Amino acid sequence: MKKVLNNPVGRTLLRGLLKLNATRYKLQNANSHNKNEVTNMADLNAIFTQMEQRFDASAAAGTDAVFQYDISDGGEWFVTVQDGSCAVAEGSSDEPTVTLRMDSTTLEEVMSGETDGMQAFMTGRIQADGDIMLATKLAVLFPVA
Repeated sequence: MKKVLNNPVGRTLLRGLLKLNATRYKLQNANSHNKNEVTNMADLNAIFTQMEQRFDASAAAGTDAVFQYDISDGGEWFVTVQDGSCAVAEGSSDEPTVTLRMDSTTLEEVMSGETDGMQAFMTGRIQADGDIMLATKLAVLFPVA
């Protein structure tokens, strides 16, 4: 091995192999990042689907609102509550009643009941704009199973 590294051809070959290995490492990390994004989107889809299933129509009587969710690592979603019904959609609403910003971990913890939404808001894990008092109804509209 020492003979190979002591001549110009061997050193050039070693440099080439190291570059190839570095390129392969970068590609693996990039693919891993893309897989995490796909997994995160699937997880968010499951969370919002579950949210729609947990909707308590009787608690929504008289509520007409659009809850916009801006998930820092997962995109935008909005939940429309109107006439005792609930609809969830990916994307941005034109006129949200309240906008909630958080990361996907916080959303998952709040939806599972692991973290209290008000506590997450008070500690800065959730930021809100618009009718903030309406956001306090989320726990009643979408009770933890």
